Amino acid sequence: MKRATLALGLAATLAASPVLAQQTPPVPGWQQGRPDSMAASPLAPHAPRLTVTPPDQVPVAALRVPQGFQIELWAHGMPGARAMTEGEDGTVFVGTRAIGRVYAVTEAGGQRSTRTIAERLTEPNGLAVRDGNLYVIAINRVLRYDGIGRRMGDVPQPTDLTSAFNLPTDAHHGWKFAAFGPDGRLYLNIGVPCNICEFNRDTHALIVSFNPDGSDRRIEARGIRNSVGFDFHPTTRELWATNNGRDWAGNDIPEDSLHRIRRSGEDHGFPFCVGNWNDPAAGRRNCSEFTAPAALLGPHTASLGIRFYTGTQFPAAYRGAAFIAQRGSWNREQLSGYQVVVARLDAQGNVTGVEPFLTGFRDEANNRFLGRPVYVLPRADGSLLVADEQNGAIYRITHRQ
Repeated sequence: MKRATLALGLAATLAASPVLAQQTPPVPGWQQGRPDSMAASPLAPHAPRLTVTPPDQVPVAALRVPQGFQIELWAHGMPGARAMTEGEDGTVFVGTRAIGRVYAVTEAGGQRSTRTIAERLTEPNGLAVRDGNLYVIAINRVLRYDGIGRRMGDVPQPTDLTSAFNLPTDAHHGWKFAAFGPDGRLYLNIGVPCNICEFNRDTHALIVSFNPDGSDRRIEARGIRNSVGFDFHPTTRELWATNNGRDWAGNDIPEDSLHRIRRSGEDHGFPFCVGNWNDPAAGRRNCSEFTAPAALLGPHTASLGIRFYTGTQFPAAYRGAAFIAQRGSWNREQLSGYQVVVARLDAQGNVTGVEPFLTGFRDEANNRFLGRPVYVLPRADGSLLVADEQNGAIYRITHRQ
């Protein structure tokens, strides 16, 4: 009887309280900042493909590179393949986001084999190798696999460094990119936990570095909204980083950007400015207060992986240039990105131009895409690897001598 009375009382309370009866579901992160005028917009992130794409369905035949170059399918069968790093023995390690795996690609006799070496992790996009050890940075964990190159058949249990690094665990823009710098420190990004919002500028929208054991945290750059790719100039050792601009400001505003970081602690302007554009959602600021981007990379192009080319196989015009993978837009009516571009620098380190290098992923006539290039990796032989997240594939670009 008491149970029935309680149930009737609860039902009456819910009926009398529309707030309790109809709880408003939380707004998905990608919708945050969408103006009411665009509530009916069909724009939404593109769902990733998390199943194996057969090699005959990988769109390598549609891809285009400049004259004298050639592209081939180098590895496949890795759903969600993203960030790449190379071990001392030539093993290529591949991180992912949605599928939570880390892959390894090994070569023997000109043949490549792929295996999963870690899984059930939360967006383990960040990978770096140092002294034979593989660092895997997920949203909520930092793991080190010691001596993994010698133990591919029996992957060691990782050392958990999570508490030492003490990184934020926000899901929104929480996935990491990682690389060891020429100073031996481990560099990481910390994205902003929103589209655009107020946040602690000492904890988010940063690039930070640590000693390999997680000690001695140092802020390398502030005001970089979401950098998921960076590299170090081969001559000056300066840090260069790509950055993804915010959504829902318009088809052509803001542009993604490329940043040259000359001194630790520089402020690059987010949420206030991208170049000379002062975001009206963030309050009026003089954009000259901040370090200006080295280059703009197009609106909503999702510019991610960047690597400087230091090999000798490509023509001299490409040596010292930066290759940048653009995963491609969702917050734009006409697709943008879906290509690899090359940024050329002059002797003073200024960007003199950005031009397409690998194209064909974007079907402009039908406003659709065939693949999503996310990261690039120059190899010791002078070739360039490109990871395609949508097809779980890696392409190899070479130049005919």
